[in-house]
Amino acid sequence: MMAEIIHLCVGSTNPVKVNAAKKAFACVFPNHVINCTEMKALSGVAEQPMTEAETRLGAQNRVRYCFDNASKANVNDKGMDYWVAMEGGVDKFNEGAASFSYVAVLTKDGDLFTGRSANLPLPRKIFKRLQQGEELGPVMDEIFNTSNIRQKGGAIGLLTNHAATRESVYTQALILALAPALHLQHY
Repeated sequence: MMAEIIHLCVGSTNPVKVNAAKKAFACVFPNHVINCTEMKALSGVAEQPMTEAETRLGAQNRVRYCFDNASKANVNDKGMDYWVAMEGGVDKFNEGAASFSYVAVLTKDGDLFTGRSANLPLPRKIFKRLQQGEELGPVMDEIFNTSNIRQKGGAIGLLTNHAATRESVYTQALILALAPALHLQHY
């Protein structure tokens, strides 16, 4: 018996985000083949979102952009089962500044599921630089003497000594966001 194929469009060309989506869907749908198409998607928010609301909106805007523009990007939108997007951001909480991500999943039936990752506490000096308009990835590259960390382990990898990575956090957030897709009758 041949496995069913899930056609997935990821609103990014960043290998970290694409791999996270593939892993999450493979985990949630273990008896399926995951066919993944990547697409550059606009967020409609700042390059470095500085609030939870802006970060959530960025993920939702990206997933809607993919859905609305799939045919323009040579993505066979009629055959897609899911569209997925991720957005990393920062905010200041009672416990201090933190980085986190929002994920958005849109089904072919138009259901939108949104999820969020855990918080990664940020050092004050790094958050101050973000408040002055810098982006987290380049700041981390400078401080840790790395190159293009956002397409590798991310700030999460650097600050946890790679116990967690940007990909692992996106994967977990996507798995949790997909719970309603698995049990629509309960949602």
